Amino acid sequence: MATFALASWATNLTYANLPPLVVDQAVKSIYNWAGCAIGGFGQDAPQIALNTTLGAGFGGPATSSILGLNATSDGDGPFADAQIAAFVNGVASHVDDYDDTHLASIIHPTGVVVSALFAVTEARSANQEAVSGPEFLTAFVAGVEAELKLGLSVFPEHYDVGWHITSTTGSVGAAVAVGKLLGLDTEHMQQAIGVASTQVVGMQAFFGSMTKSFHIGRATQGGMLAALLAQQGYTSSLTALEDKYGWLEVVSTRENATAEFSQLGQVWEIESNTFKPYPCGIVMHPTIDGCIQLHTQALNESKAISVSSVKSIDLRVNPEVLVLTGQTDPQTGLEGKFSIYHAAAVGFLFGAATPSQFTDQVVLNETVVEMRKLVNVTTDDGVAEDETYVTINFSDGSTIEKYIEHAIGSLENPLTVDDLKTKFMDQVSRQIGSARAEKAYAAFTNIGNMTDVGKVRSLF
Repeated sequence: MATFALASWATNLTYANLPPLVVDQAVKSIYNWAGCAIGGFGQDAPQIALNTTLGAGFGGPATSSILGLNATSDGDGPFADAQIAAFVNGVASHVDDYDDTHLASIIHPTGVVVSALFAVTEARSANQEAVSGPEFLTAFVAGVEAELKLGLSVFPEHYDVGWHITSTTGSVGAAVAVGKLLGLDTEHMQQAIGVASTQVVGMQAFFGSMTKSFHIGRATQGGMLAALLAQQGYTSSLTALEDKYGWLEVVSTRENATAEFSQLGQVWEIESNTFKPYPCGIVMHPTIDGCIQLHTQALNESKAISVSSVKSIDLRVNPEVLVLTGQTDPQTGLEGKFSIYHAAAVGFLFGAATPSQFTDQVVLNETVVEMRKLVNVTTDDGVAEDETYVTINFSDGSTIEKYIEHAIGSLENPLTVDDLKTKFMDQVSRQIGSARAEKAYAAFTNIGNMTDVGKVRSLF
């Protein structure tokens, strides 16, 4: 039975079971999340989420940190209760669309799981119940493997009908992670999975809006609450996933959870986790990669880069690019993250695609708008999702072309450790300053060696 198989594996997992590559990928995933959560807090969505919940009088004793709040570690400035902290950090970590991606399922695995896990870890630390680095990493890996195996069991059908698979599976992953940290036995873990699975949240209609990141925040809260309720004897269904009217049957037209869960601990999905070089829909990354390279080539050939000097930017891409990122006239920075036209325009105009190129101001910039109009997109089933063909046709009749076989950030062309640090520092420095960003980087990269992970916020 799928629910039992997942719960049993998670409760029996130990740190000694984790191969070195799994541990390494877990640490990278966590500090990449921290960078996204701190940098993303500068967006409107997490600040509205925090101010609304606190302004409404919600929340209990402040035990857990809002990572992106530019406050010192002294006093209670950066803290809220665990439910609010998990929610806001979840929103902040996803709002820039800069988080990690498991390409086989298109799940962004870390945000939901670790936002819940970190909030509970800090709350336990505040109660003198320290969580060590190995304990934290073991719980994290359990949650990530749970959500990814569950996602693979219903992909692509579940995604294709319109569900936001990161949040629909993430709540289960968060419940497993927190449940592991709480020491739930198998039956209580099954109950936690059940409570989490009934809280299905997230549809693709909201991509390009603040509500996309709300999915992650809400799934974070839901999974955390599921584990806490199960710990206290709250019941659900011991067969919540595979039941005739359970998660697998209701949210997808196909599932193979039994086969996927049989590989738990044998095929580690976190080993296939990837990290984004650009803060936008991942299917646009090959095009951005190509346009940035052509920007450099144009400068080296002394070609002007302007609306008047360019006749057209022609793209040949995988069909999913237009399905997911086909907005032709975005009006906000968040909409720009789902516009292949905007991605190509800024990549070639600026030779960069950082959070600075996906602001409301840049999306509405007259030059950018006019360059977007010059982008032509052709889809081709023979082009892979991490592949693209880009041609820049200039007004003088000359042409430059670029073929991207594997975009930077893909499994075949991953970001290096140096790339990941540069990304972290760029995001975090903008929010809390470069000196504290260096301390934050040191703290999160060393998380596996800590005796009390709940104290990490005090290190920066």
